[in-house]
Amino acid sequence: MFEDAIVATGITKNYGPIMAVDHVDLRVPSGGIFGLLGPNGAGKTTIIKVLTGLSDLTSGEARVAGFDVRQHPMQVKQRIGWVAAEVILDDDFSGWENLWLQAKFQRLSDWQGRAKELLAYFSLEDRQDDKVSTFSTGMRKKLEIALALLHEPQVIFMDEPTIGLDPGTRRMLWELITGVNREYGITIFLTSHYIEEADALCGLVGIIDQGRIVALGTPADLKAKVSGDFIEIETCETIDEGRLRSVPGVQEVRIQGTTWVLKVTRAEEVLPRLFDTLKPDLIRRINVEKPSLESVYMERTGKRIDQADSGVHDYRKFYANVRRARR
Repeated sequence: MFEDAIVATGITKNYGPIMAVDHVDLRVPSGGIFGLLGPNGAGKTTIIKVLTGLSDLTSGEARVAGFDVRQHPMQVKQRIGWVAAEVILDDDFSGWENLWLQAKFQRLSDWQGRAKELLAYFSLEDRQDDKVSTFSTGMRKKLEIALALLHEPQVIFMDEPTIGLDPGTRRMLWELITGVNREYGITIFLTSHYIEEADALCGLVGIIDQGRIVALGTPADLKAKVSGDFIEIETCETIDEGRLRSVPGVQEVRIQGTTWVLKVTRAEEVLPRLFDTLKPDLIRRINVEKPSLESVYMERTGKRIDQADSGVHDYRKFYANVRRARR
């Protein structure tokens, strides 16, 4: 096992004039769960594509499982698995037939024992002969992960694995991900735009915005670097920025649409002063953000992660909802 499962230096990917990934450096230790956190359109899926050899690098270098993705792409692909946001199962096949098909794709000759082991681990052995079209969402996710593990990879890439799932199924999948990491010792590279998901699952988190890594560290270390709280205020009418800056304890003032984002020393101390400065009927909405990965993102980018992608259509969530409706 290599000390670092993934090492990327200055990786860049351009699509014509658009720089989707902008000189990113990453070092992912073997055996852990790494989370790439950012809004839709930030470059998360593009990074997975270049690290897995599905898309060529414009510049930079990357090694996955000890192999250069440019010089030895097939060696890389033999050592990685991928759980995509989109469903990769054949609904007309049984669970076992889907595993058989995956074995054919991977050119595996002795796979039945491993398949039985995985079906037992995911509690699917009693349903292995049933068509996947009869599976619940949770069962389908279990089978998708089983397919990714069939050839015993060293690294698994999970691209927005919980997108479009209800909260209960999402938390079930969190338990599966941590269980697979613990049971098989596999490095997991996970992308997400869910703050709580990265915080709950990942030992190391990279926060990405507009193709750049803006913060990197453990969730605890990243949150510890936030020196203060954030207060968001949406007002009914225009107010003078100077009035907000003059409030004792206000460190920074930013405008985001109709909402003011204030970085303050302590929200408990500053809120009464704000209410003294602004008439209550001027305030339409107010929100306090204590140190969290959300506040790390806000500090580095000046916006909330759920507002940063407002102009990007989330087609994966749309198709996930369509698939559930059809079932």
